[in-house]
Amino acid sequence: MNVKEIVSVTLILFSVIDILGNIPLIISLKEQGKKIESGKATITAGLLMVAFLFAGESILHLLGVDVQSFAIAGAIIIFLLGMEMVLGITLFKDDPEDSSSSIVPIAFPMIAGAGTLTTLLSLKAEYETVNILVGIAFNIIIVFIVLKSSSWIQQKLGKSGANVLRKVFGIILLAIAIKLFKSNFTL
Repeated sequence: MNVKEIVSVTLILFSVIDILGNIPLIISLKEQGKKIESGKATITAGLLMVAFLFAGESILHLLGVDVQSFAIAGAIIIFLLGMEMVLGITLFKDDPEDSSSSIVPIAFPMIAGAGTLTTLLSLKAEYETVNILVGIAFNIIIVFIVLKSSSWIQQKLGKSGANVLRKVFGIILLAIAIKLFKSNFTL
């Protein structure tokens, strides 16, 4: 176990999952009368992330794609997610009609969506698996806490506070994307 890697993985996943930036979506679902089961959503998201961490590479090999190529593709997706956060635009759209439970859209695709799963394989190209698992665990705990206290957090942060956090994590994601691209790109 490497503390530096664990901190890096935790921060990267925290930025990609963007649970604080998704508080408005969570509140909106509650206002629509949707029941959000924090435990069920976080366990499902955690299982999806761990399964993809271990099986994702095998699936790629089956398709004839190497991890470095997938890492570069992941870097591009992370870059686009960062651009979304910084510029306040929406490139990746989810279907709000399917928000009937804690699994969709909370566990998937909000927590363990395409960006998160791509990031996990990108991270696997650079970090030890045990450190990624610890980073996933820390993020699942954070997600659970945020889901449980989303109303209180929204009240304390306010709209402008959430926007500032989203932009800061967006810039961090842009830098991470460039680093991942540089370290996996070979001529």
